[in-house]
Amino acid sequence: MVHTIGIAALVSGMVAQVLKPFVDLIQKRGFNIFRMLDTGGMPSSHTAVVTTLTVGVAVYQGVSSPLFGISLIISLYFIFEATGLRQEVGNQARVLNEIIEKARETHHFNAEELQELIGHTWAEVMGGFTLGLLLSLLFY
Repeated sequence: MVHTIGIAALVSGMVAQVLKPFVDLIQKRGFNIFRMLDTGGMPSSHTAVVTTLTVGVAVYQGVSSPLFGISLIISLYFIFEATGLRQEVGNQARVLNEIIEKARETHHFNAEELQELIGHTWAEVMGGFTLGLLLSLLFY
């Protein structure tokens, strides 16, 4: 039981990461195999993992168990962090990258660009949630 929940959650996260380059290709951003290693993007692997985990706890422990309540609260917190704080960090990175680019043009400034795809949009979260539910159906 515990092994099944853990394995299902890990598989859910890995499947989400593997899908990211293909989703980017469909969205016409091009194919970049290294997107599998990035945070952010569609589908949200964070959401897929916690969804599969929480559904597993619900199936094996029941929705009235304290463990389900803990899992649900942590999952919701995880999702809101991915869309709130981490999304805002990505927005700030975008602005800083624009400033760095202008500084390069005018002052021969040399600095690395910051990663902009850090957080998730609500659409990406819904993609991760859907993936997590589908994999839960397969595993449980």
